[in-house]
Amino acid sequence: MMNPTLNTAGTSKSRHGIFSRENLLPFALVTALFFLWGIPNNLNDVLIRQFMKSFEITRLKAGLVQSAFYLGYFLFSTPAALTMRKFGYKTGLLAGLMLYGAGTILFWPAAFVQSYAFFLFALFVIASGLAFLETGASPFIAQIGDPETTARRLNFSQAFNPLGSITGVLVGTTFIFSGVELNAGQIQALKAAGKYAGILRHEAMRVISPYLVLGAIVFLWAILIARTRFPKLGEENVVSGSSGHGSYRDLLKYPHFLQAVIAQFFYVGAQVGTWSYFIQYVQDYAHQPEKVAGYFLTGTLVAFALGRFAATYLMQYVRPNKLMGAYSVINIALVSIGIFFPGWFGVWAIFLTSFFMSLMFPTIFALGLRDLGPNTKLGGSLLVMAIIGGAVFTPVMGLVSELTSSMAKAMSVPLACYLFIMYFSYVGSRPRVAAGKEG
Repeated sequence: MMNPTLNTAGTSKSRHGIFSRENLLPFALVTALFFLWGIPNNLNDVLIRQFMKSFEITRLKAGLVQSAFYLGYFLFSTPAALTMRKFGYKTGLLAGLMLYGAGTILFWPAAFVQSYAFFLFALFVIASGLAFLETGASPFIAQIGDPETTARRLNFSQAFNPLGSITGVLVGTTFIFSGVELNAGQIQALKAAGKYAGILRHEAMRVISPYLVLGAIVFLWAILIARTRFPKLGEENVVSGSSGHGSYRDLLKYPHFLQAVIAQFFYVGAQVGTWSYFIQYVQDYAHQPEKVAGYFLTGTLVAFALGRFAATYLMQYVRPNKLMGAYSVINIALVSIGIFFPGWFGVWAIFLTSFFMSLMFPTIFALGLRDLGPNTKLGGSLLVMAIIGGAVFTPVMGLVSELTSSMAKAMSVPLACYLFIMYFSYVGSRPRVAAGKEG
């Protein structure tokens, strides 16, 4: 392996490319999956607001959208890892796409029967498929090129995830939000006229078309992957039945990995919670209508995408953990502004957090997988399971908002998350083997 060169600042700048030409097609197809799973992830932010209106539910109950979604990730990440350990990345990715597509189709009957629980089940099925995609895609991208450029390669592929997120929010804002926001007097008048139930049904039906179109694209991508030859990577070359597959018990030997799982739990909680209630934050403190607030959410996702590409570039000169640590400190300051200075100042502060959180998921993932060897797939599955943080912290933020009557105070939840990520960046991410467990 070629040694990295050192620039004048003392940080390493690698000469290695982020992927090889012979693996270009599978690299591109898998990178596109980051885009595809970004769409439903952030359509949820629109659905939360839409379901509050169409089902007349509280912020806490609407937060169950994220709970159902990320529960699917939590429960299916281990089965996904075991499937790919036995049958390879390609089989696991195809299984994920099938589940993903099936979940989008379930939105049709859920809308017709007007059942919130049915919608939650459909989201659970979608997320079950995404658990396969995320469990497989990130380790696949990590191993398809030189180890020296793993963090850069993951940040590059993950940069397409916010592009999917932007697409999801734009589609939701344009095709799901009707722009109809009724006050209490109008609602009472419509109920008296017997028309209110029809309006609620119309609002629920608006979700069908976007999800059916998304499902068609997902099934098409499954066909493309099925027809593409994938390379054997890392532990996929190990002879079946050998001990080279690794085990969950082995992962206990790596404190940096265990702390990466905790950091990922906190990061996803901060990201999902912030975006889930950003529309509500804009409406509460900038007093904007839902469509305008939806476009603000789109804007913050654009900042997130720009942050990913910027981080990919900066990591040529700055060590990934140090860059993430600096970004964590900045987000602690920005979220504090959002808590103590709600209004337009707070809106723009929360808006900017997306740029600085952008590198965290792939960087935590890359730092956590360092030196795991044959345990990489299983380690990747646990890092994906940590996404359950989105299911935990989103309803907690909704509860804090209801108890304090303040969306701004609910932002103290992501603030606490960034404090741990700062610690992990500077201290917990250092690779080492637990005392007494070497070898």
